[in-house]
Amino acid sequence: MIISAWIFSRWVALIYLVAFWSLGLQILGLVGSHGILPVTDFLHFIGQEEGANRFWAAPTLCWFNDSDGFLLFLCWGGAVLSMLFLMGVMPALTAFLLWLFYMSLTVAGQDFLSFQWDNLLLEVGFLLIFLVPHPFRIQVKPSVHPSLVVIWLFRWVLFRLMFESGMVKLLSGDANWAHLTALTYHYWTQPLPNMISWYANQWPLWFQKLSCTLMFGVELFMPFLIFCGRGARLIAFFGICIFQLLIILTGNYCFFNLLAIGLCLTLLEDEHLSFISLPLVGTDFRPNRTESKEQGLWEGGIFYKILVSLVAVLILTVSLGSMANSFGHIPLPKPVEKLIVSVSPMRSINNYGLFAVMTTERNEIILEGSNDGELWLPYEFRYKPGDINQAPRWAMPHQPRLDWQMWFAALGTWRENQWLMALMVRLLQGEPSVLRLLASNPFHDHPPRYIQATFWEYHFTNFKTRGQNGPWWHREIKGLYCPTVSLRQ
Repeated sequence: MIISAWIFSRWVALIYLVAFWSLGLQILGLVGSHGILPVTDFLHFIGQEEGANRFWAAPTLCWFNDSDGFLLFLCWGGAVLSMLFLMGVMPALTAFLLWLFYMSLTVAGQDFLSFQWDNLLLEVGFLLIFLVPHPFRIQVKPSVHPSLVVIWLFRWVLFRLMFESGMVKLLSGDANWAHLTALTYHYWTQPLPNMISWYANQWPLWFQKLSCTLMFGVELFMPFLIFCGRGARLIAFFGICIFQLLIILTGNYCFFNLLAIGLCLTLLEDEHLSFISLPLVGTDFRPNRTESKEQGLWEGGIFYKILVSLVAVLILTVSLGSMANSFGHIPLPKPVEKLIVSVSPMRSINNYGLFAVMTTERNEIILEGSNDGELWLPYEFRYKPGDINQAPRWAMPHQPRLDWQMWFAALGTWRENQWLMALMVRLLQGEPSVLRLLASNPFHDHPPRYIQATFWEYHFTNFKTRGQNGPWWHREIKGLYCPTVSLRQ
């Protein structure tokens, strides 16, 4: 497992790099001092609610510094740490700092960093600390046998990610999953479709049902191959990877599917990767047998073994308890319930499962500004649907977090999404950090006097309507999403 663990750890570092880079481009507009949800206000609220328990209730380094400069430091510092990890610089220490920085950002990011892939990256990143060798040395070449306990903990994460995703669909009672018709809605109602999503939506009903059946096979049955022999794990590797690649082709889920593919690397044995070479370090991936037996204090000592054992017990207890509670509502022992609650703020042992209930319509919120209350000009977003003639765009592995939140806002009311009202106020103020999150600003000289949010129902068009240069979307107005907003004079 030396080679596969080495490749896997670098894969995770690359995903960290993408995640920090993506956040660095957006963080000030989202939660900066003049952003939509300033982290200063959030921490003040948590401090009043939690008192002395605030550091555990919201574990973030922003308690010590919540300035814009520090938010940028966490983002771009995390990117630098990712590159240091790729170069093998003090990998265990670097992995810990990567996890700490990203956890700090997920807490500070509030609604904008509440996604399952953020939690998955934290869970994988936490385990990565115990996978890599030498906290205080440079380790470029793959040379140390990883702990099999840690490898199996990664495999356990992969199992839960896939199996729970299938189970939540079955247990939801949604007729669309039961009748295998969910994919007839999925491609156009998912948060950020891409161009291939439009074409996938045109497939006939029989193909959509077949695809849904195969999806259940991958999510519900293939994960159990992880616990079988090497041959079975190789089948699971290819099956899950192909499934994740198909999701990548037909949707925009930032680094989520890439991270799932990375977890699949832990299913491989070194002989599966013996053909790979590493020109950058002037060697191949066949480790020197003498060197591979070296064990330092961290990866071979009694302290490391005890620590890994405790982590394994913690993860298995919390994850199994959470699964039992989610699937069967089985009463848990009080100590287990308290343990689950106590570790939840760190977001490093999680439940997974998207689209438990399939959305069957697509509503979009279009923000418009006006100076006279008569002529309204729309703000265009970078990736979410707006202009019906604009082709659905590719975003992954970047995640445009405001665009994603607009999709969630359209599922509820404006009273349930107070951050949207804060966004409208920032547009009235002409806040540059927020405007940079958008694709266009129709008010270049000065901000508008009024902002309104109109509510529209969107559908993909078909081949006949689209033709050569026709619209990608059809839409119909449903009314106002919320009252018109203006600043007091």
